[in-house]
Amino acid sequence: MNQEDKKTNAGFDATRRTTLLGGLAMAATAVTAKAQSFDFKASQRYPDPSVQVLDNSFLKYRLYSSTVEQLATGFRWVEGPVWFGDGRYLLFSDIPNNRIMRWDEVTGATSVFRNPANFTNGLARDRQGRLIACEHLTRRITRTEYDGRITVLADNYNGKRFNSPNDIICKSDGSIWFTDPPFGISGEWEGDKQASELPHAVYRIDGQSGKLSLITDALAGPNGLAFSPDEKVIYIVESRATPNRLIWAYQLTDNGTKLGSRTLAVDAAGAGAIDGFKVDVDGNLWCGWGSNGALDAKPAELDGVRVFTPQGKAIGHIHLPERCPNLVFGGAKKNRLFMASSHSLYALFVDTRGAV
Repeated sequence: MNQEDKKTNAGFDATRRTTLLGGLAMAATAVTAKAQSFDFKASQRYPDPSVQVLDNSFLKYRLYSSTVEQLATGFRWVEGPVWFGDGRYLLFSDIPNNRIMRWDEVTGATSVFRNPANFTNGLARDRQGRLIACEHLTRRITRTEYDGRITVLADNYNGKRFNSPNDIICKSDGSIWFTDPPFGISGEWEGDKQASELPHAVYRIDGQSGKLSLITDALAGPNGLAFSPDEKVIYIVESRATPNRLIWAYQLTDNGTKLGSRTLAVDAAGAGAIDGFKVDVDGNLWCGWGSNGALDAKPAELDGVRVFTPQGKAIGHIHLPERCPNLVFGGAKKNRLFMASSHSLYALFVDTRGAV
């Protein structure tokens, strides 16, 4: 990457005028278009029947008097939620609308945080609390500085442009790991249709030197990824595996910088579509779930969040009226599960915490 690439992106004048932690002014456009989606009614019954126990071990994590809530709706395809506890807000991507949204915990209001947003998908925070983002349109990884400036962290590998960075996580050593499937350049819905220059891959940006490394290019459509609580294992979704989507568990080697042996962690076993996911403090995988689009699939039975043990046993399912592409633990105690689900944002308090 040359010095010009590292300069501030001139396309974000509005973002420069606000600090990252302060967020965008609440005068931004509010999102209240419920008619665009459907009328959601939270269950009045405890326990919430939409929180299904598949194995009695899940009872440990179900709060008897907690109900799935719809926090906002009216979007086209939401993804990449990330929690900002110091500001008490959540950011998430509304990809086809080319914007990042902001949901405020104090007021309950939803507003536009960034527009245009280069068809941003996955979002995360680095170890200094700054926003890092996967951009489909520009095919790059960026960081938003405290004063709102945009820094490009990576946009190519060996001189060839990435496909469309998809999901992203940070390790305690400061390294940044991200997946790069071609979903954002395969059509005009989540970016611009463009030619692919690199194979589907997973990359790592070193937390000290900023050096970019190829982790693997052996997965078809790498998507969501997450570390185990002790960071000795990295889980990666292979979303174009056949006949079913899979999550692989890789042992990390060389001081946690490279992939070692792998085992199969989760098999979607049919029409289930695994997308983004998060790991709790006990090592369970809370997976965004839904239909893979097969004609014989039953989305009403699949949509939501499915919970697996580290051994791959399904123990719980949170049923939602929409497919859930991604989720994150947040709130003051990290025990509120925020579920970015197609047209809407949902939340559920659970009796566990996110691992990071």
